[in-house]
Amino acid sequence: MSDAPALYLGLISGTSADGIDAALVSFEHERPHLLAAHTHPWPTALREQILAVAQGETSLDLDAFGRLDVALGRGFAEAALVLLRDHGIDAAAVRAIGSHGQTLRHRPAGEYPFTLQLGDAATIAERCGIDVVADFRRADVAAGGQGAPLLPAVHAMLLGHPGHGRVVLNLGGIANITVLGVDGSVLGFDTGPANGLLDAWCLRQHGEPFDRDGKFAASGRIDTALLDALLADPYFALSPPKSTGREHFHLDWLAAQPRVAVLAPADVQATLLELTARSVAAAITRHAPDAEDVLACGGGVHNGALMRRLAELLAPRMLSSTAAFGVDPDFLEATAFAWLARQRLLGLPGNLPAVTGARGPRLLGAVHPAPR
Repeated sequence: MSDAPALYLGLISGTSADGIDAALVSFEHERPHLLAAHTHPWPTALREQILAVAQGETSLDLDAFGRLDVALGRGFAEAALVLLRDHGIDAAAVRAIGSHGQTLRHRPAGEYPFTLQLGDAATIAERCGIDVVADFRRADVAAGGQGAPLLPAVHAMLLGHPGHGRVVLNLGGIANITVLGVDGSVLGFDTGPANGLLDAWCLRQHGEPFDRDGKFAASGRIDTALLDALLADPYFALSPPKSTGREHFHLDWLAAQPRVAVLAPADVQATLLELTARSVAAAITRHAPDAEDVLACGGGVHNGALMRRLAELLAPRMLSSTAAFGVDPDFLEATAFAWLARQRLLGLPGNLPAVTGARGPRLLGAVHPAPR
């Protein structure tokens, strides 16, 4: 299959469902280069439905499930079309769209492991007139892997430094790290919650979709008893490969702790921020003892309170945004799914078995051709 023209478009809505990140990407010498990007908002009612389903607060019958799949597909298509329109790019110049979709469940363990992302790819292909590659995670899960994280290969490509130990920290709804070893090895896994719980608690208490600059958390005090109880969750003690999501770390998980009902809301928020910082720092200390610096990306880089606390806990390692290394922290994930789409069309694997635990390299994603 031809790889020309070498423009790809990546789409992802993360576990916080705070909007669709769309990235237009070119490739030179096999490396992705971000050309244009934007974040497209979900309609409020649709975002509320996504969060309610993802957190297990509501269930869907088959008809509602099908409608949601198509509604999400239309949203992803609109995000792609707006990006192309705003930057004067003809759809014919884009070889393919890599659409991650919206994760509603991620359960890679058990007798019947699965991962579920919605956002009908056929709808995206039809509306955009561009081939779409989607459903990237299930082939890895079928091969015994976690299906996540899928970004470490791109992290290594863009941010690796030969002979230099480094961690790339993605602060999305869930936090994950990529450990780039001095010897060139790559390890990656989800450390636990990041923005997901912070955003959800802020929305419940103030009606705001996120805690701007961490001011809500900074106004409270950490409750040690609640923090210890949250950190006792067995997930934090698991060894990688491992991955998680909002189906585990959600508000009902938080509310199961009796302390939550008697604390001031700001104190709960402060404790949740500390939970993210402590769990991330513990994972890096344990699995990347030789790392000299930590490069952060994802929405959490804009939370000043979280970044300051992480810097304290990670010292003497230097913490900085990937922006300092020429990589946009807000669109690295979307860029990665453009790369994964290209990998699929070139017939090349997209997973790293050392990261996900899969039995071997796998082609990731299903191709949905546009109408010709």
